[in-house]
Amino acid sequence: MRIATWNVNSVKQRLDHLLSWLQERQPDIVCLQEIKCVDDAFPREPIEAAGWNVAVHGQKTFNGVALLSRRPFDEVTPGLPGDPDDDHARFIEGVVSTGGGGVVRVACLYLPNGNPVGTEKYPYKLRWMDRLAAYARDRLSLEEPFVMAGDYNVLPTAIDVPNPEAWAGDALFLPQTRDKFSALKALGFTDAIRAGSDAPGLYTFWDYQAGCWQKNLGLRIDHLLLSPQAADRLSAAGIDKHVRGWDKPSDHVPVWCDLALEAA
Repeated sequence: MRIATWNVNSVKQRLDHLLSWLQERQPDIVCLQEIKCVDDAFPREPIEAAGWNVAVHGQKTFNGVALLSRRPFDEVTPGLPGDPDDDHARFIEGVVSTGGGGVVRVACLYLPNGNPVGTEKYPYKLRWMDRLAAYARDRLSLEEPFVMAGDYNVLPTAIDVPNPEAWAGDALFLPQTRDKFSALKALGFTDAIRAGSDAPGLYTFWDYQAGCWQKNLGLRIDHLLLSPQAADRLSAAGIDKHVRGWDKPSDHVPVWCDLALEAA
């Protein structure tokens, strides 16, 4: 079973790219972030016509997340628990049956950026990370294959950015941010990409400005975190960097992992 995540930076603007990539990569479950539309405006018809089940938690103009699955969803839950006043559409969870009567649980998340530091945006980011850790701890207790995938807006280590000194004061790289991400992983998660390589230069995002793509000044901020039951089944993981070179691309590229889970 192939599970992927992609911040598409507007699903309507990037629909042709999405459909092309789905055909090329052949995933089983896909987490999308920054769809930037309300539920009713999501382009369901062409995606469903291509064979996908769709679950959406949208928001007008910004944010918004969605799940695509080749198999029907057994359960769908929008919204990260822990703050009923948080109206940002940044989280959706789905459960899909696998062969042998099991399930895989997938959480799609778009973690707040947190910049500029010194405004309310950074404390909101940290509170969101605390809520995510509480949610993750609860889900881990189920002892099932579980993947938390998405745009975390976190640079975990210095090898995930080409010029770490330039990011020292950024919300994505502040020690408190990285410490909370490390604590999340320490609950029992495996970083799918880093499970196979500690190499530098494995980026998932290139800013549109300052020739970042041409100079390969990227960031690794999109992650798939695997529960022990999922990590035990990890057989491959990758970053589809070439997608950033397509015409009018998202500034993020898809990240995926293969788990030895039989499709139902």
